[in-house]
Amino acid sequence: MDWTKINKLTIVLTCLLLLSCSVSYKFNGASIDYTKTKTIQIADFPNRSTYIWGPMAPMFNNALKDLYANHTKLVQVKRNGDLKIDGEIIQYSQRNKSVSSEGYSAQTELSMTVNVRFTNTKNRQEDFERQFTATAVYETTMSLNSVQEQLVTDMVKDLTEQIFNATVANW
Repeated sequence: MDWTKINKLTIVLTCLLLLSCSVSYKFNGASIDYTKTKTIQIADFPNRSTYIWGPMAPMFNNALKDLYANHTKLVQVKRNGDLKIDGEIIQYSQRNKSVSSEGYSAQTELSMTVNVRFTNTKNRQEDFERQFTATAVYETTMSLNSVQEQLVTDMVKDLTEQIFNATVANW
C-alpha cells in the first residue's frame, strides 16, 4: 500500500467534510423569528420602591431599550408591538451583609427588584409576569453616595440581561 496516497486522500476527504458542514451561532443570544415578530414595545418602568435614588429609573429604562436595540433587529414602537414589556421598579434597599469581629457592619448589600410583564402577541404561551432581582455589595467603610452610581449601573446591567434572556433568548 502507498501510505502517501492514503494520507493525501484522507486529508482531501477531511477538508471536503469540513467544508460541507456549517454551524450557525448567534452571539447575542436572541432566538426571534423575525418573519413573525418585527416590533417591540417597551414602556418606561416607574420607580415604586420606598427608597428612591433619582437617576435609577432613567438608567434602567435607557439600558433596557438599548439592550434590545443593540442585540435584536426589532423595531421599537410606542404601541401595538408584537412583543410588549412593561413593569415597575418595586424595591431598592440596603441591608447589612456581614459583621466585623468588633460587632459592626462590615459589608452592606444593595438590592434592586423589578416586576416585569411580558406579552408576546404572536405566541401567548410565552407571556409572563415575573420579578427579577440584582444585588451588589460594598464595604460599609464607604458611603453609599460614593458607590451608588457604579453599583446601580452594575445591577441595571444584570437586571436587563436577565429580562432579555427571559423574553427573547428563551433560556
